Amino acid sequence: MAQKNNRIKSTTDLELKDRLVAINRVTKVTKGGRAFTFAAIVVVGNENGIVGWGLGKANEVQAAIAKGVEAAKKNLIKVPVHNGTIPHEQVAKFGGSRILLKPASTGTGVKAGGAMRAVLESAGVHDVLAKSKGSSNPHNLVKATIAALGEMRSPATVAQHRGITVEKVFKG
Repeated sequence: MAQKNNRIKSTTDLELKDRLVAINRVTKVTKGGRAFTFAAIVVVGNENGIVGWGLGKANEVQAAIAKGVEAAKKNLIKVPVHNGTIPHEQVAKFGGSRILLKPASTGTGVKAGGAMRAVLESAGVHDVLAKSKGSSNPHNLVKATIAALGEMRSPATVAQHRGITVEKVFKG
């Protein structure tokens, strides 16, 4: 899962935009009839390296979305975005979903499907190649994508860890 040091503590100075990933209508059959509730998966981000996800459940769609946004604001991580793309290739899985993220050259765009696209665009990634393998369940895809982004390391972090300059990281 995401590393502890990427977690964002305060959201007061951030301008976060929310994106609805999926809404699920849940039906509970009781003696009195059917009771409908809604579950909404929401992704929030400032499109500049900060992203989070949340799940909200309520009797009405708008209330579920609002709860999802509040949950997402409590679950933010910092993503290293380098020249509009991710710094390196990353594989992650959550449940039955497996994902692959690859950096792409400028102008490629976000080549990713629904749930992954929402997470990557909210994080501020403009050029990336992504592939979903296994389950296409939006819950697990969002969680796997967040996990992959949380495991990313910036070139500066790698350079500091190796004791070299950032330029040498790119040269190999």
